[in-house]
Amino acid sequence: MPRMKTMIAAALALVLGGLLPPPASALSADIESKLAASEYVYISSTRKDGSLGKPAEIWFLFHEGAVYVGTRTSSWRVKRIQWGRPEAKISVGKLDGPSFSASGELIDDDELEALMMKTYASKYPEGWKKYEETFRKGFAGGTHVVVKYLPKAD
Repeated sequence: MPRMKTMIAAALALVLGGLLPPPASALSADIESKLAASEYVYISSTRKDGSLGKPAEIWFLFHEGAVYVGTRTSSWRVKRIQWGRPEAKISVGKLDGPSFSASGELIDDDELEALMMKTYASKYPEGWKKYEETFRKGFAGGTHVVVKYLPKAD
């Protein structure tokens, strides 16, 4: 067991030190560049019958290979994740834009919430003026949560 821990620590040090390449992204370079440039994503979550719900246009943060959204805990996307249906389809930039499958999870991370709000303030300056207080109070009071969508390899 000590040998295994040493091997894992050594591999982690190589990845963090940049000597080994990071894991391959589940997204194509084209979709990653579109995510970096797009204002919105459109998320369709999975209904009980397996079909996808109506896509919702939403602000987002693309960070370290995942799409993060801040949303009300009462939203369908949150309820469906809580009910064990985390699969979603994410379209980039427009309803019929390039898309990918992802798996959602609820995240409780103050640093990520702060990064999201900082990103939203610069990415959506006009809208942020209107919704900043709602987001801040929602995260603090538990009426909003961060959803992380991790792309699935096709």
